[in-house]
Amino acid sequence: MFPVKKTTEKGNAPRDTILIVDDSIVCRASLKNIFAKDYNVLEAGDGLSGLDMIKGAAQGLAAVLLDIVMPRANGIEVLRAMRQMGLLDKFPVFMITGEDKDEVLREAYELGVMDIISKPVIPYVVERRVKSVIELFRSRNHLNDIIAEQRKVLMAQAEQLYEYGVGMIETLSTAIEFKHEESGEHVRRLRAITIHLLRHTAFGKGLANREIDLIGMAAITHDVGKIAIPDHILTKPGRLTEEEFEIMKTHTSKGADLLSSITPLRDQAFYAYAHDVALHHHERWDGRGYPDRLMGDEISIGAQVVALADVYDALVSKRCYKSPYSFDEAVKLIISGQCGAFNPQLLRCFLSVENDLRSLYSNAESASCAI
Repeated sequence: MFPVKKTTEKGNAPRDTILIVDDSIVCRASLKNIFAKDYNVLEAGDGLSGLDMIKGAAQGLAAVLLDIVMPRANGIEVLRAMRQMGLLDKFPVFMITGEDKDEVLREAYELGVMDIISKPVIPYVVERRVKSVIELFRSRNHLNDIIAEQRKVLMAQAEQLYEYGVGMIETLSTAIEFKHEESGEHVRRLRAITIHLLRHTAFGKGLANREIDLIGMAAITHDVGKIAIPDHILTKPGRLTEEEFEIMKTHTSKGADLLSSITPLRDQAFYAYAHDVALHHHERWDGRGYPDRLMGDEISIGAQVVALADVYDALVSKRCYKSPYSFDEAVKLIISGQCGAFNPQLLRCFLSVENDLRSLYSNAESASCAI
């Protein structure tokens, strides 16, 4: 024999009680004599009484020893009730019985009984088998607690890495914005506008919050390819020549190539969205955009929303080549089609929340805040 440790699991009472459910006083006394020195022992003389005691003491039970043939409710009925309540994973149940019908014993195992011990019992055999299983259950539960705690830690670390990733991407994109003589707030506003449009209008219907967050993160890198555009074109205050515009247009494919060249980035969940948005945020609903002349729903939801958000922010913000438009003027230009062709449904959704978007521009400090 070996002693059972009186351990206390974190947040729970010690599992140091064995419940014996048997209508035979003699059998209960025999089993109690085996376990009383190491456990608190509870007794029930029928199935319903046993079930009531199980409900009341489930958190403190180390095991249940259950007869099959009993008044009021037999052992199989008690097992079925325990299974419905999800208790058979909490502690082991043993059948201590003289029943030898194959179909009954098979159902007992199928319901979740750990072991079936035949009467008359042999004390040292019963003690060893029951205690061994109790220890295994305790070890398993302890391991599950450790795994759950580690999962929490890993989730926290993953969230932290995600935030670090956002920060690094924002830093890279902000550096590009400064090269373009624009405030780094542009990319943060773009992210906020994109997320708001997807989360608070029908255009984002069917997208999970996580996917919306990833598209918002992808919005930050939409113009990453501008780092490859010569400064004299990128910062030119006047209208670009046709040749210069053709060079400027390559920032879409250059951005996608740059993102794909960063090997660790390709393992991140947001990569596919970022690559798509960088490449296609200048496509148009009418098929006259670039670089791939996509048309209609060939353009992803993410690229469509980022394109509109980019135009809106560009119109209401000061640029090296223009003064800011008023919000009302910007809306008129977008709706009239003077700033590109957009999905009519997206435009309706944009109009429904445009007043909300204006709060991003109330002052320099609040411009980086999400709506």
